[in-house]
Amino acid sequence: MRFKITFNRTGKQRMLPMDYQYYLSAWIYKVIGQADREFSDFLHSQGYLNGHKSFKLFGYSPLSFGKPVLWKEKSLFEIQENQLSVNVSFHLAEAAEKFIIGLFNNQQVYVGDRFNGLDLTVVGVERLPAFDGGETVAYRAQSPVVVGILPEGKKYPDYLNPENESYEVLLRQNLVNKFNSIPGNAPIESISPFRFELRSSPRSKLVTIKPYTPEQSKVRGFVFDFMLTCPVEIHQLIEGSGLGEKNSMGFGWVQPMQSHLTDPSGSKH
Repeated sequence: MRFKITFNRTGKQRMLPMDYQYYLSAWIYKVIGQADREFSDFLHSQGYLNGHKSFKLFGYSPLSFGKPVLWKEKSLFEIQENQLSVNVSFHLAEAAEKFIIGLFNNQQVYVGDRFNGLDLTVVGVERLPAFDGGETVAYRAQSPVVVGILPEGKKYPDYLNPENESYEVLLRQNLVNKFNSIPGNAPIESISPFRFELRSSPRSKLVTIKPYTPEQSKVRGFVFDFMLTCPVEIHQLIEGSGLGEKNSMGFGWVQPMQSHLTDPSGSKH
């Protein structure tokens, strides 16, 4: 399920680091932890497990803040708007809706590093329309989709362009592993049908994680339009957890481009 969280900017600071994703992720973990320490620790340390892989089945979109002034040489956005928003997703049962809304309502957060950031207060949380389409859906990646492979003997993975011939196979396997990590799901070995069709020229984006810390690292993903054919339950998994890797760090937020959404009251968009 997906939610829209709306913030008011409460401080005078207007500068936001372009690589702000880690700070949003840390805030989401913190909010969850305030209500349920065991659930927060589970998400942070383990997530859902499949073999030796771990999946934290939530994600979030890029922040929406209008048209900022870009300070490219300093890697900063200068925010002009007083109201911002972000969409978040959780692969949870419907009964969790009121729990999630209650968790985030009226929260305060500082998004940024020790040099630049924004003071924000949550002023609204609303459930977003749910996926209600068929097997073939047109999507747009609103944040970079990450698909990596770790070559033998290398310390860091190679991040693949969606034009790579191995991309579809690795994307499918990632979804298989996520599906199998969910308690109660009968394990699957593959997904059928499964067809990935690139519909635009992919644009590369390099994102710094945990900047200005000893754990700093860089992750490369790609944004693009695509068509995906797969079972409906896999589309619902993507809705709740994102596409590709590192979704809990703000990667792989994809949005249907056609009318495949139903609002919580049951009417179709």
